[in-house]
Amino acid sequence: MTATISRPPTTQAEDRLSPLSPRLSLAPVGSAPALLDGAWWPRSRDLEVELPSLTAVLDPLWGRITRVTVNPTAWPVIPRKVPVAGHVVNVGWFLAEQDPHELLLLSYHVGRWNLLVVPPLTAPDTAAWLMAAASDPRGMSTASRLMEEAARRRMLRDADRAVEAVWDSEGGHESRDVAAPPQASAMTVAMPQQPKGR
Repeated sequence: MTATISRPPTTQAEDRLSPLSPRLSLAPVGSAPALLDGAWWPRSRDLEVELPSLTAVLDPLWGRITRVTVNPTAWPVIPRKVPVAGHVVNVGWFLAEQDPHELLLLSYHVGRWNLLVVPPLTAPDTAAWLMAAASDPRGMSTASRLMEEAARRRMLRDADRAVEAVWDSEGGHESRDVAAPPQASAMTVAMPQQPKGR
């Protein structure tokens, strides 16, 4: 079965760089083990397009990546094998056993690593927060928990913006003439009267 994946419009410069520069954030080398080893922000949900640039960066760091597993709820097409520079990566999937927001990478006889997969259309500020949180060596959150926290933070930010917009529309920020000096408001305070004659 073949699926067509439409990619979001990008600039030509980004298209030229995308195979060479994956958006990736990794925990520092030698840090204490955490649930996640970092985060990857692919530009699409096409594993055949995205995996070669990811493995090009990770192979020298972690040893040759030989196998990748994903959760199929997040990927429309899961190829069995993906040719990458000089070798082939076998791709598998687990539905119940693997976090839907996680990519598991295996390097033969070297180790395994778990990366949070930031959805391709994520807003840059949210993606930056997710990538920093997933590569924090003290982090103990799963990929799904980080995604839930990012959604909660986005909801709070949107609610704050909505409250501010209402406040602005009700006169909270009066427009001022930039050339005119600010006016001091007059304030009258009633002072208690002192008894006379003592």
